Amino acid sequence: MNFGYPQSFSPTEFYAASSETTTGIKTRSRRPCDSCRRRKSRCELIDGATPCVLCRFHRQECTFVEEPQPRKRKAASLSEDATQPDKDRTVAIEREQPPAHSSPNPSTARRERHVEDYANLRGPSLLKKTLGLQNHRHSRLVGPTSEYEQVLLELGDYHQKDDVQIGSAALRLVDNHNTAFVLSLDEGTRNYEDEVHDLDTIESAVAPHGQALIHLYFRIVHPSYPVLHKKVFLEKYQRTHREFSPPLLAAVYILALNWWTYGSDLALQPKPDLPRLEKLAFKAINDIVHRPKLSTIQAGLLLLQRPEGDSWALTTQLVGLGQELGLHLDCSNWKIPSWERGLRKRLAWGLYMQDKWGALVHGRPSHITSTDWAVQPLDDDDFPENAADEDDEDGSTEVEKGRALFCEMIKLTELLAQVLSTFYTMQADIDFEEHAAEGIRWILERAKPIQMALRQWHTNLPQSLRMENIAMRKLSSTGYLHLGYYAVEITLHRQIIRSLSSIDDPGLISICRKAAEVRLKSAMDFVQSLRPEHLQSFWYSASKYCFALIGTFISLLWATALDKEEAKIYRSKLDEYRWTLRLSSRSADFLDRAISMLATSTGVLVKTIPETPNPEAILNRRSTKATRAPASHPRAYVENAPRHQSLPSAHSESEFHEETSPEQMAGETPLSSGAASVGWNVDNIWYASNGGEVNTAAVYSDQGGESMADAYYTMPASSEHFGS
Repeated sequence: MNFGYPQSFSPTEFYAASSETTTGIKTRSRRPCDSCRRRKSRCELIDGATPCVLCRFHRQECTFVEEPQPRKRKAASLSEDATQPDKDRTVAIEREQPPAHSSPNPSTARRERHVEDYANLRGPSLLKKTLGLQNHRHSRLVGPTSEYEQVLLELGDYHQKDDVQIGSAALRLVDNHNTAFVLSLDEGTRNYEDEVHDLDTIESAVAPHGQALIHLYFRIVHPSYPVLHKKVFLEKYQRTHREFSPPLLAAVYILALNWWTYGSDLALQPKPDLPRLEKLAFKAINDIVHRPKLSTIQAGLLLLQRPEGDSWALTTQLVGLGQELGLHLDCSNWKIPSWERGLRKRLAWGLYMQDKWGALVHGRPSHITSTDWAVQPLDDDDFPENAADEDDEDGSTEVEKGRALFCEMIKLTELLAQVLSTFYTMQADIDFEEHAAEGIRWILERAKPIQMALRQWHTNLPQSLRMENIAMRKLSSTGYLHLGYYAVEITLHRQIIRSLSSIDDPGLISICRKAAEVRLKSAMDFVQSLRPEHLQSFWYSASKYCFALIGTFISLLWATALDKEEAKIYRSKLDEYRWTLRLSSRSADFLDRAISMLATSTGVLVKTIPETPNPEAILNRRSTKATRAPASHPRAYVENAPRHQSLPSAHSESEFHEETSPEQMAGETPLSSGAASVGWNVDNIWYASNGGEVNTAAVYSDQGGESMADAYYTMPASSEHFGS
């Protein structure tokens, strides 16, 4: 049975044909179909005919054979949800898209359906009482030092009213702590008169494929990056495309175009003009950025996910806009619809991630600080979709996996924030200089807790997010999460390698470089293990940089190599990695950008690396800042030192593979722990009992002990042994 889209049914015609209700859908009292009952959604029929809107959207059979399940009664809530449909009976219009192609002539859209205020919308709607997604009003947070005195707010009975008129604007208090917003009319603001024209132009640019592109977006992108509310978006779209923010509508179309061939109705059709859409989107976002709305944040975040979309300027602009909207605050008890509280939290964490990863990518100071961040962690209630909402079509993304992926990426970003604040700020540079005489030990002591937290995070990953866990004929975005993990690890090791100097013990230098080498091998194995299901899926905006970062790390290890053989190994590894990226880019166009970034950052610079390394120059690049007197044993690298006192050099491929536990999957991080924790004196991790020689067997052993990448983080209690 074919459940494709009706052939000539535009949003305009949809409402003309079914104008009895404000939603444009005829409803009747009857039992819901089996699919709608399982999803706990209202079953809506168009002109009383099956399939229902929901089954039509998912292209599935609309059946009425299952017996109803006993209903679970809960005490009625007097919360804001009383102003909207019961959450278990949310109308299908909030979930589904219209069974129609976008109108090829959007200028004919019915102007009489223009919604002025969602509070006055007839019939059920999620948008009633919304704060951040008003149609013709925008909101700004009243800050503690603004012109509105909080003491005056306490004196009035404003908490008993929805909105308090103050001239042409309105004041809304959203909690009992005088958190307030000023709602202002869009009309009369700069570029407001262009909005309808921009929306019509954007819709025309993709006509007649707008419907199919939205279907693609919610199949592939949205599950892994849930910064929209699907039901709200589709409710608006079923009325008219003119209810959207122009850049948001364009951004959804732009991202969906990356999977054009995944649409069965699109693959053989000419693709819309992507550069034109992008031009319209950025023109539109500049036109509306002075009218703060959640839709502008959504649009900006989505535009930043484009393969060429990274922009630090746009990221910082969005952070400021988010603060105008109060996204940095705890909205848990605000008097707004429950769905909007969840959306605000997801958007807040989306901004947090964009800020931190953008700071890493561009080497810039982060704009979000812990002292002004009160957003609570996400929980299941903050995600409106579940497995029942999943699309069964080939090439879709799993909803439950996407939810876990988004939450784990937030946790990883918090660890990245620790790395950046500890090692990559101006204050960190000052601290390093002040403690330069303590050598690499001072750095390692600060790296240890972060490394332990990273290891714990990886150990606790849900099984569903393991790289090898791929459902049949489904795309999997878990690659960007694991790539992010290696990027954070490499960023940590990068500072350690840079900080090594001639005042450090040769054995400790060897251990640090060995740990970096193992981390590099794991990252390269990961890239080689990527399957088409990973490469063809949605990748987070920082991913192309993270791919390039692995190559940059190779160039760092090459440039700081302490002998000719080691330098030769890393030069070969860089060539090998470039080749891997070129092969993978055939399945993922965004990798072309990573290849270009790597060529730009290392192509010319590596030519300055001398063929024969100068250990003295390499290890003294930071030691001029140190004032500590030499200890009794040699500190500088000695060319003819025994192998156990210098970095193990020329490794064959077989040696590389022997360092990975047999049961360890390629690309996975070793999860074992603790040579030091099973009886070793922590000092003996570096020194055997024969006078302080490095015990490399203890450091590099994986047999029931600590993984090599972690071994050197088990620090001695003091530095006394380094002088004995």
